[in-house]
Parts: sequence; structure tokens; C-alpha cells
Amino acid sequence: MSVKDKEMKRIERSVVRLKKSPLYLYRKDNGYKVVIGEGALDAPVVFVGEAPGRKEAETGKPFCGASGRVFNELLTHIKLDRDSVYVTNIVKDRPPANRDPSKAEIELYKPYLIEQIELIQPKVIATLGRHPMSVVIKHFLPETNLLSIGEMHGKLLEVDAKWGRLYIIPLYHPAFTLYNRKNLSVLKKDFIRIKKLLK
Repeated sequence: MSVKDKEMKRIERSVVRLKKSPLYLYRKDNGYKVVIGEGALDAPVVFVGEAPGRKEAETGKPFCGASGRVFNELLTHIKLDRDSVYVTNIVKDRPPANRDPSKAEIELYKPYLIEQIELIQPKVIATLGRHPMSVVIKHFLPETNLLSIGEMHGKLLEVDAKWGRLYIIPLYHPAFTLYNRKNLSVLKKDFIRIKKLLK
């Protein structure tokens, strides 16, 4: 097991034992799993969602439900293999009834996300939805004037990270296409920006 594998396992164990989380008992009562993330630990791209849904909490795998199918379609569109990227969420436990995570929950789980990002040291962070956009941009570029996801999606932000040049791309969540399939073309265009950065 590599050093990075050991570190990611350590992060996962910390989240599994996070009894102060208001979602801890909900996880235990429902037999759910922590969804730490999945993919290559030397990935050039880290995708950050909001929180696991029911299917994700049952399997321990991120983006494996309906949104996951759209996400996989988008990766295929830019010829990226899912195993070559890293996929995670800010919050690692499922909130009840698929509600949005609270500010307190986001703040509680955020340090684990930052640890994961610093461990992987990606070239690109692609945020999926408004909460991930806000958390990632506020952490890496705190002076940025945050606009709505509708105004920010597809824009490229550059960061001088500890490990070198980092690009942040806010994207709509894949669920954006589930309500209106026409929105898929918007996400496809934004995903192409990721592909161009990796050349």
C-alpha cells in the first residue's frame, strides 16, 4: 500500500469515527456507509460534489445513482476514464431525505475534503453544484467575489497552490440535466474546458 493510500485510509477512519457529526447516528441507524471518495490518488482532476444520496450511502461509492450515470456520460464525452480521476463530496455522510447539508455540517466535513485535495495535489478541481463551488473557492481564493452558479459555471479560476498551479472550474451538478435533458449540452461544453487543461 502506497503512502497516499495509507493517508486516504487514515482520513476515512477519521470520518467513520466522527461521532460529533449530526449525521453519524443517521448513518448508523440506517446501515449506511461513509462515502469518502473514489479514484486515482494521483489524479489530475478532483471532482467535488455536495453530499451522498441514498444509493451512494448504501454502497459507499460516490455518484453511482442517476446523477452518476450522467457524470459517467460527461466523462466519456471528454474521453476521460473514471478510474483516472478522483470523485468525492464535501460532506461524507448522507443527510436525511436528501436535504442540503447544513452550514455546520459543511464546516465539520470540509477539513477532510481539503486534506484529500492536498494529498492528491490535482491540476484541476471541478466543483459540481453551488455548495462545492462556494467551499472550494472560499478556501483557495477567499477574496473572490462569488456569484451564482449560473454566472460562475464554466469559468476558470487560477490558484498558486502549495504544489503548483491549480485551476478551479465551477460546474452545474449532473442532476441539473435530470430535470431538463437540454441542460446536458451546457455541462458538456463546460467539461470540454477540463479536457483542454489536461493537454
